[in-house]
Amino acid sequence: MRVLIPLVLALCSLAALAQDDDKDCNQCKTNQFAKCSGAACECTLKVSTDTSQPVNCTKLTSKCWMMKNEMYRKKNGIGTRRIPTEHAMLDNDGIYDPECEVDGKFHARQCNETDTCWCVNTAGVRRTDKGDTTLKCPELVETFWFQVQLRHKPMEEKMDQTKLEEAIRNMFASYQVDQKYIEKVEYYDEDRYIIVDLKQNVTVNSPTDLATATYYLEKDIKGNTLFSVNYNSSVKEDGMLYNGMRLGFDQAYVYYIDSKNPEFSMKGMTPGIIAVIVVVCLAVVAGLVVLFFTQRRAAKSHIYQKAEGRELDEIQKQQLTT
Repeated sequence: MRVLIPLVLALCSLAALAQDDDKDCNQCKTNQFAKCSGAACECTLKVSTDTSQPVNCTKLTSKCWMMKNEMYRKKNGIGTRRIPTEHAMLDNDGIYDPECEVDGKFHARQCNETDTCWCVNTAGVRRTDKGDTTLKCPELVETFWFQVQLRHKPMEEKMDQTKLEEAIRNMFASYQVDQKYIEKVEYYDEDRYIIVDLKQNVTVNSPTDLATATYYLEKDIKGNTLFSVNYNSSVKEDGMLYNGMRLGFDQAYVYYIDSKNPEFSMKGMTPGIIAVIVVVCLAVVAGLVVLFFTQRRAAKSHIYQKAEGRELDEIQKQQLTT
């Protein structure tokens, strides 16, 4: 008994020290869902019931790991997604439980823990029809071009495009995007649309992952930030810092362009989409037919005019000879 009491006290002391170490650990600025603990304050992200992934809190956590964490939280009732309206539809391809490589990249083939599989690009976006477990995805096709389309909320003053581009560049810098990846910033005043072209430039020596950066940005604009409260992001729920004020957004879309064309077949399309394609094709064919006959009539008319001219010339010649 005398031996057990000091042992218990020692264990309690170690537990107390461990708790103190956890309290002294700062929150992971680039990932509010990561937990930092221990004497070394190592930060990890829960991606399944039995697995925690080490993360570097000076960088954005890869999109693949963040998607796994979101699915883990959703399955365990600790999700942070806002409750949608009764008329909202779920984008089933937008969120799934992905398989990730050790470095955080997506596996080329994803199955979402089912027997239905598909191929994805480096952004984790489906690029083929869905098949079974025999589906082959020989390579992870690179997404080299990201087009971000943002629509800002109405504002009283006229937009200064020079200041807007500066604000956009500062905004992407907070998502660790190298400025050389920003190829073009366009603004459409009437529609309030800002279009930013980001292209992965192989000549730039930068750790920037555009798929992760645009994922973080989209989450911020939709009010589901992945950053901790201590991170000085230029985009909050009230918008982007522009000309000394906050410019809010009401829409955010990210479009992905791969280095190889996607491989969707007609069978993977809905009847409605196929019907639209058929109607468009018929309209194009009908237009070509009309154009053909119109040109043919014009050509005949042109020939007739020339013939009539030649006939008049012959009549004039005959009149001159008589």
